[in-house]
Amino acid sequence: MDWFAAPEYWLAREVCQSLIAALYVIAFVAAARQFRALIGEHGMLPVPRHLARAGFRRSPSLFHWRYSDRLFAGVSWTGALLSAALAAGADDLVPPAAAIALWLLLWALYLSIVNVGQTWYAFGWESLLLEAGFLAAFLGNGDLAPPVLGMWLLRWLLFRVEFGAGLIKWRGDACWRELTCLYYHHETQPMPGPLSWFFHHLPRPLHRVEAAANHAVQLVVPFGLFLPQPGATVAALLITVTQLWLVLSGNFAWLNWLTIALALSAVDTTRLSALPAPPSFGDQPLWYQGLLAALTALVLALSWWPVRNLISPRQRMNFSFNRLHLVNAYGAFGSVNRIRYEIVVEGTTEFPPDRHTRWHPYGFKGKPGELRRMPRQFAPYHLRLDWLMWFAAISPDYARPWFAPFVARLLVNDPDTLRLLRHNPFPDRPPACVRARLYRYRFTHPRQLRSDGAWWERTPVREYLPPVTIEDLAHLAPRHRRGRQ
Repeated sequence: MDWFAAPEYWLAREVCQSLIAALYVIAFVAAARQFRALIGEHGMLPVPRHLARAGFRRSPSLFHWRYSDRLFAGVSWTGALLSAALAAGADDLVPPAAAIALWLLLWALYLSIVNVGQTWYAFGWESLLLEAGFLAAFLGNGDLAPPVLGMWLLRWLLFRVEFGAGLIKWRGDACWRELTCLYYHHETQPMPGPLSWFFHHLPRPLHRVEAAANHAVQLVVPFGLFLPQPGATVAALLITVTQLWLVLSGNFAWLNWLTIALALSAVDTTRLSALPAPPSFGDQPLWYQGLLAALTALVLALSWWPVRNLISPRQRMNFSFNRLHLVNAYGAFGSVNRIRYEIVVEGTTEFPPDRHTRWHPYGFKGKPGELRRMPRQFAPYHLRLDWLMWFAAISPDYARPWFAPFVARLLVNDPDTLRLLRHNPFPDRPPACVRARLYRYRFTHPRQLRSDGAWWERTPVREYLPPVTIEDLAHLAPRHRRGRQ
């Protein structure tokens, strides 16, 4: 069946699959480097405790069979190596059926991590990576021409990502309809990047143009993905440009790069004369055609829930309707904060503390802290603790399950927790007390940045956590480190 093959998308498939695999490398490496303090056996939200509450049907994961930190590390590094091999083209060295199996193994390994990651993995880009990786498994390899159905399924995913994000904004915060959200967003987003200060200080009319362009690209352009070429290519490139703008303006883990990968899958490169012509491919086997037909039927059936969500006035943002994270609902920033709050965590060796006590702040890698420290670029790498600290500053309810265990680990100088931080002011022995204070942070004006090098200014708001000692939180400290002072 000639209609089943789309050789004109051979390069688009290669780029899309390679980018998705590369992002899996980053996701697995981030899991391997951060899990011990977050969800390890002695972590803030231990996986074994989660598994005792959640059965396999509720959170499918190979860790229901057995859990240990060594096994989790093995799964993470195995996933990183496998995804690196796929990014380098290892799937072209094996038969098509084996290539599909490798991609599905990659998906299953990361699904096992996400489904035990709890609040640390409750981000839309986790589900997006899983869904994109699952679909990429069925795009074939160098032996087969890209399948028409598989490429269209990627466009359907991209449409839901963009149109869902556009609708959640239009229905949500009034500032999106008034075109004023970007007066605040660059300053109050979860983790500003090195250019966010400059984006914030763009003229306000340009901020309104940004907001209007966002509505156009997310509410109108996605329909262009279903137009005949070159219309779909134009729509895909417009989405790509918008995502690159977001890459420059902030740190959103791999969300933007994954969206770019999906957009590039819709680009018809045969219209670019500078690129080589498509290679010759073998005939599509019947089993492969049947598999793609079954996959398409599955996606269409599961699409009932996200489509119903899209047309609902009570639209959910970043929601999975099944535990396999397939055919999900997406969206971002349905509301925008007008004020930025930051939690500053401090410790002291003095006990008992009084009004003359000297407190020393802990330094985080990504979230704002030191006033003269320029925001850093970490995306597509994901700093999970730093992101959750942003939520914690908005409301203590976000942090209730893990913030006290986090402080308890600071009180015993837990090395796994300290590896998540940039600076530990107590390298020789743990602090006697730790406290947390809430501040309002603002970007400085250009004149202040030039005069004293400060990117931020802040004013105290209130006490977030009163001074506590290890005796207060001993029940939350890692058992193997209690009493080590």
